[in-house]
Amino acid sequence: MNNRTVPAPPHFADKFGYSQARRVGDFIAVSGTPGRDASGSVVGEGDAYAQARQALENVKRSVEALGGRLDQVVRTRIYLTDMSHIWDIGRAHLEFFGGIDPATSLVKVTGFFDPKILVEVDCDAVVVAG
Repeated sequence: MNNRTVPAPPHFADKFGYSQARRVGDFIAVSGTPGRDASGSVVGEGDAYAQARQALENVKRSVEALGGRLDQVVRTRIYLTDMSHIWDIGRAHLEFFGGIDPATSLVKVTGFFDPKILVEVDCDAVVVAG
């Protein structure tokens, strides 16, 4: 059975015991992913579109690291702090998933551990041959 992970940042993995993404068999689950760059800095502070694009790029990287593709994503969940950003975040989601159209949930939250973060995205994918 294919069982692999994309590690979470060490300062979180050590305290919470989780991975950024995990594949078991044909199923991939990606944890809530903010718009952070490789150094861990929030991209586009105050800009929901820029953060959503970076978060989605990070999700894509995790799915691909586990042998999947975006067209195999069956569900996304978008968490945002301010509903006034819905169309900016939706535009970024469309750029990655237009034509794929995964099932999607949009959830308003009161905040994230870092107040600079405006949006996080997680997803589920099913990797099938062909």
